[in-house]
Amino acid sequence: MNWYPIGKIEDIPLRGARCVKTPQGKIGVFRTVENEVFAIEDHCPHKGGPLTQGIVHGKAVTCPLHNWVISLETGKALGADEGAVRSIPVKNEDGALSIALESLMMAAE
Repeated sequence: MNWYPIGKIEDIPLRGARCVKTPQGKIGVFRTVENEVFAIEDHCPHKGGPLTQGIVHGKAVTCPLHNWVISLETGKALGADEGAVRSIPVKNEDGALSIALESLMMAAE
C-alpha cells in the first residue's frame, strides 16, 4: 500500500482536525481526546459542510452546518440520519502521520 505523508500528530490538537488536500479531494484528519487519529472525507454527506470545522467528541464529529454526527471510524452518519463519507486508513509511526493513497485512488474510480 502506498502511504501519503500528511504531517505530525502534534500538528492536530486533541479533539481537533486539519484538512489535507489530495488529488482526489479534501480529507479531514481528526485527533480524539484518547490520542487516536482518523481520516474521512472532509464533507458532510448531508449538505457538504466542512467536517474539519465541526466538533470532535468521542470517535465522532458533528457537522458545523446542520449538526449531523459522523462516525470517525466508519464515516457513517449516526442516529436517524442516513449517509456516509469514505473512511481513509491512517498510519501513525512515532507521531508521523500518513494516509493510504491507494484507498483514495480506488474509491475515485
